[in-house]
Amino acid sequence: MNMPLIQTVTPARRSKPTLLLSRPTRRRPRPLGQILVDLGDLSPGDMLKATAMRAREDVRFGDILRANNMVSEAGLYRGLAEQFKCSVADLQTTPPDVRLIDLISPEHCLQGGFVPWKRVGAATIIVTSRPEDFAKIRENLPAAFGPVLMSIAPEAEIQNALLRARQGPLTARAETRVHTNESCRGWDAGIAARLAAATAIALIAGFIAAPQTTFLLLCAIAVTALALNTALKLTAAIATVLGGRRAASFSSQRKGRKMMQLPTVSLLVPLFHEREIAGRLVRRLARLTYPRELLDVCLIVEEDDNLTQSALKSANLPNWMRQIVVPAGTLKTKPRALNYALDFCRGRVVGVYDAEDAPEPDQLFKVVRRFHEVGPEVVCLQGVLDFYNARTNWLSRCFTIEYATWFRVVLPGLERLGLVIPLGGTTLFFRREALELIGGWDAHNVTEDADIGVRLARYGYRTELIPTMTEEEANCRFWPWIRQRSRWLKGYAMTWAVHMRSPRKLLIDIGPWKFAGFQLVFLGTLTQFLLAPILWSFWALPLGLWHPLWHIASPPLVTGLITAFLLSEATSLAIGIFAVATRRHRGLWPWVATVPLYFPLATIAAYKALFEMVSKPFYWDKTTHGLHGTSGTTQADLHPEKSVNYG
Repeated sequence: MNMPLIQTVTPARRSKPTLLLSRPTRRRPRPLGQILVDLGDLSPGDMLKATAMRAREDVRFGDILRANNMVSEAGLYRGLAEQFKCSVADLQTTPPDVRLIDLISPEHCLQGGFVPWKRVGAATIIVTSRPEDFAKIRENLPAAFGPVLMSIAPEAEIQNALLRARQGPLTARAETRVHTNESCRGWDAGIAARLAAATAIALIAGFIAAPQTTFLLLCAIAVTALALNTALKLTAAIATVLGGRRAASFSSQRKGRKMMQLPTVSLLVPLFHEREIAGRLVRRLARLTYPRELLDVCLIVEEDDNLTQSALKSANLPNWMRQIVVPAGTLKTKPRALNYALDFCRGRVVGVYDAEDAPEPDQLFKVVRRFHEVGPEVVCLQGVLDFYNARTNWLSRCFTIEYATWFRVVLPGLERLGLVIPLGGTTLFFRREALELIGGWDAHNVTEDADIGVRLARYGYRTELIPTMTEEEANCRFWPWIRQRSRWLKGYAMTWAVHMRSPRKLLIDIGPWKFAGFQLVFLGTLTQFLLAPILWSFWALPLGLWHPLWHIASPPLVTGLITAFLLSEATSLAIGIFAVATRRHRGLWPWVATVPLYFPLATIAAYKALFEMVSKPFYWDKTTHGLHGTSGTTQADLHPEKSVNYG
């Protein structure tokens, strides 16, 4: 492809390339704002406004000017060149020396916003988009560079130059950021197939040799899983009720402390095969009230996704949005796309949204406020997910009840109990340093969100739930729902298998309490869905129908089993009613009684997931969105188009 991998606005005037270079000095340069005013590129009023904004925001002065259209990109870099007495490099005419890049690594250059350009005699020219940080950049350069001179260029041009020079290593890194021992990329489908075959043969042999004993053993496992899962949900619900609600108001100042400078937030939005998505996505993200100069929205598209690229190319994206194209590789998954885009982020906080998401306007304020309040051990915040098409049909109503139970009752309870939290795939926010330390996302895991929650716990970090909501679209067609759920359950199974490669190591990493919770959440969920038909069969006993345990099923046993089932259903019913007892979910509580008819679909999905673990473990079964429902928050969403994305 000939199109640039990072879209940018071509400057109206480009400075002629000269050898006017800069050696760092201790002399304080003239203020950039005054230089731009003198050059006629910035009005005095805008300079004063930007200066006031800079005092309360952790952002470069030039980013404020560009985000608010106070100055052109060409004008900004003319001013920076004058301020630091250097030239604007032309990286398209003269590409950077690949040998110099390899002495550092392309990902380090991306993160630092610079590229080693070329040698001039014994010196090396470094092109940077952040000249004010050049002294810090120089400290980490290898001695082989010799004397270092500075030139400048827009960040997008630097990134494009790096991609043209070293796209291959960056692509490979996106697939292997997570350490091999913590990734499922070493998953051997052959071993999994042999294990599945051995299990099936053992069950068949058991049913032939001792059918009642084998069935009784499966019953014991199923009943135990049901009891433990019910106990976990009940305990989590009690913890949520007793814990109360965390305050969600935002203030940029803490009592008795210095005013907090707002940080830059990078938002990663993976897109795939999106039709007419750009306008709707821009409108939804434009509702965010966070300062535009502190927003860094990265729209991530695949190299061969011409449909989405064309849509974005024709859209008038604001300065705080940019497109990142992910080159083709050995697989195509959402976590791989996120990994690739991570090095391009500018923010100290990194968030993830899906294409159809509609976050609350003040959501980012709540996020940065909470990160400011808590200690450094809290590195991830998970928001609440809900649906804007909850009343489309019966399936969407049940899905909404399930989400309300999970995000408003169970997950907050797991947090308060100090257990491992399996994250959702969107409305996630990370401290960037910690995210990079653990290796980002596992590119091969189809439920990368749940996996990263476990890895955060293994590294000693904490995740919190925050009371801010994002609307998305409920999957309300039966087969697409099963396909989506089978991917989630396959990811659960692979996450459990990966982290249980060494149970002793996992136990040491997270401790006995979280280890037990990990088994209940992951293995317990899978076991309950897979063995659910065993439990359903017991309804034949009170109806007088034949059952494999007919001859040993004494009245006390039947009474005990039926009582256990009823208590489990009553617990789920009570938690479901509590979860939807909000103004937003008004009218849904009568439908809670029908949820037991909804969960058998997950059993079908579980067996599909089991089959795919053997046949195609890394296959990403994508979900179709934009087919049903609209958001009630704006008239701009009254006509959602058909689209397909990673969600």
